[in-house]
Amino acid sequence: MRRVITVTPAPRGHWVGDGFPVRSLFSHPSHGADVSPFLLFDYAGPVEFEPAARPRGVDVHPHRGFETVTIVFDGELEHRDSTGAGGLIGPGDVQWMTAASGILHKEFHSPAFTKAGGRFEVAQLWVNLPARHKGEAPGYQTLTSADIPTVELSDGAGRVRVIAGAFDGARGPAETFTPMNVWDVRLNAGGAATLTPPEGHTVIVAALGGSVALNGAERLGDAETALLSREGGPFTIAAEGDVKLLVLTGEPIDEPVAMHGPFVMNTREEISAAIADFQSGRFGTIPA
Repeated sequence: MRRVITVTPAPRGHWVGDGFPVRSLFSHPSHGADVSPFLLFDYAGPVEFEPAARPRGVDVHPHRGFETVTIVFDGELEHRDSTGAGGLIGPGDVQWMTAASGILHKEFHSPAFTKAGGRFEVAQLWVNLPARHKGEAPGYQTLTSADIPTVELSDGAGRVRVIAGAFDGARGPAETFTPMNVWDVRLNAGGAATLTPPEGHTVIVAALGGSVALNGAERLGDAETALLSREGGPFTIAAEGDVKLLVLTGEPIDEPVAMHGPFVMNTREEISAAIADFQSGRFGTIPA
């Protein structure tokens, strides 16, 4: 049985821009190489926004050296970036943005959501890139809810949406640079499941609604995360009520991490180069 190593309690929140009231459930600065290949997990909401005249969000800013994965549970976001990509993502949709050599982007509540207001709940994951891929061209994947396969769990326990990687024969649509799984898991009250991540993978379970028992003992509550051992086979999840979880597994990247704001490289010198390139306009512009 795969062991639960640590449980991180729900952190205090902070704002990113004026549209994202987030709690950082884990990060490389707080957890180090134990969470590799993942770098950061921000959970925004759930929160009710009042109708507004001006979209809330985050204006133009840069990234280099990693990927951002934005999962919308409720609400709607509008994305634009310097590759020319953009569009709307709503409930069930995912955007997978590869910053790599450098990208500018901005993200706001959509005009329709801004006008109507309503429940907003989004998760954003930062995924590291190996050094050999940090200099590649940036890119963008839109994964609509219809693109993401769903696997029903046995005995009516719930279901798993496979965003990346594979689960029980279903393969997620996300293209990744290193092996990983991103599973959106929903368990019904009283439901239980046994999950078997690949041996050697980092394994993180994040509870985004409700509480579960891991391996019949360790309790994981709302906005808490559990880090499991990289070896040991399966682990079990049992739901006390209806539960929403993200289960992340990934092959660790055994390389140094230099992290400074929106840049993630391998050395401080590369961070300095990223800042200089951004300040000199080498990240391009966002088309009108």
